[in-house]
Amino acid sequence: MAQHRVSIKWVNEGPDFLRRLYSREHTWHFDGGAVVAASPSPLVVPAPWSNAENVDPEEAFVASVASCHMLWFLHVAVDAGWLVTSYEDAAIGTMVKDANGKLWISRIVLRPKIVWGGPRVPDAGEVHALHHRAHKECFIANSIKTEVVVEPWGGGTFDEEK
Repeated sequence: MAQHRVSIKWVNEGPDFLRRLYSREHTWHFDGGAVVAASPSPLVVPAPWSNAENVDPEEAFVASVASCHMLWFLHVAVDAGWLVTSYEDAAIGTMVKDANGKLWISRIVLRPKIVWGGPRVPDAGEVHALHHRAHKECFIANSIKTEVVVEPWGGGTFDEEK
């Protein structure tokens, strides 16, 4: 069993915690030494109690889904003998209220732009199959109820069922 550890650190810098007048800025400390400045989204908590320059949990969630999908995509592409020279994504997570009025990220759209190398490149059907395999293997996608959709830059839609 693998465990993944992250330390979250926040310090009350006022001015009045009990009146909800305090900064929500904090840091994420990862086991490899990376430290990330974090904050709630200013769409959720307005400035000055949030910091738009920091990573918010919703962005991090979308990034983790996109990153996991990309890493598995690269893995299944190389297994299939395809040469990927670059992969870029412009992922978007959509937050909505559920039937009980609770906010959640209901949908993440991945928009990968893939540059292929080598003497031949996969056709649209082969790329679709690679995305399908990557989605099925992604640890993060297998851990969430959020719909994940892949819309490759340049057209076409790729809906995935879990």
